[in-house]
Amino acid sequence: MYNIQPKTLFVGKNTIYLPSCHSTNTFAAELIQNSEILDGTIVITSNQTAGRGQRGNSWETIPGQNITASFILKPKFLTATEQFKLNIAVSLGVHEFLEKYLPNDLKVKWPNDIYVANRKLGGILIENSLSGSRIGCSIVGIGLNINQLGFAEPKAISLRMAAPNDEYDIEKLVEELAQSLEKNYLELKAGFANRQKERYLRILFRYQEKHFFEQGNERFSGQIMGVADSGCLIVEVNGELKYFDFKEIKFVI
Repeated sequence: MYNIQPKTLFVGKNTIYLPSCHSTNTFAAELIQNSEILDGTIVITSNQTAGRGQRGNSWETIPGQNITASFILKPKFLTATEQFKLNIAVSLGVHEFLEKYLPNDLKVKWPNDIYVANRKLGGILIENSLSGSRIGCSIVGIGLNINQLGFAEPKAISLRMAAPNDEYDIEKLVEELAQSLEKNYLELKAGFANRQKERYLRILFRYQEKHFFEQGNERFSGQIMGVADSGCLIVEVNGELKYFDFKEIKFVI
């Protein structure tokens, strides 16, 4: 399974398929520690038993019905302070891949969840290791709900639920995803980070809209005004711009 042949220069040219594993990100990290792994290697599984998301959340998936994969990249052209540029490029790659099937209501929820209207279709978890002042290696974990039709979490949705179809060919989708990720990654490498940030803001969930947020036990109204180079979310609260790191603020949905 997963004999994929994406039309890419390097992403997906080496694929490691695991019938079952605890977490593709964890497995990829173990590979990197113990061997020299090719740039663009994909670790993919049909059954991820302990998938991880932002904030330590678990990821619910039925075996064989979704995309659960980790892409190993070596973005040594980025410094440690530029890590969020990679988040933006990857988020754009996933969004660009999906919008062929979901042209409407598809958004990236900061920092990098994939939403259709107010329901979550997927998530991205990027784990970077540094080499001096630069990023030596990045593990880009991507979980996308594809053919699954039922979830314990009512706010979850799949591609098949949002764009009804016979079962989607997951291998074909992984090829398309690899192509879209590589395209946006190479754009970043070529120096188009500012242009990518503009595109990211255009597809950002609830950008420049008034909504409620939570910080700790406090609920407040605010308007997303942008994202700092550090990755912090910039929210206008009572006429004042405030900066929130990844675990400091929650969306009320």
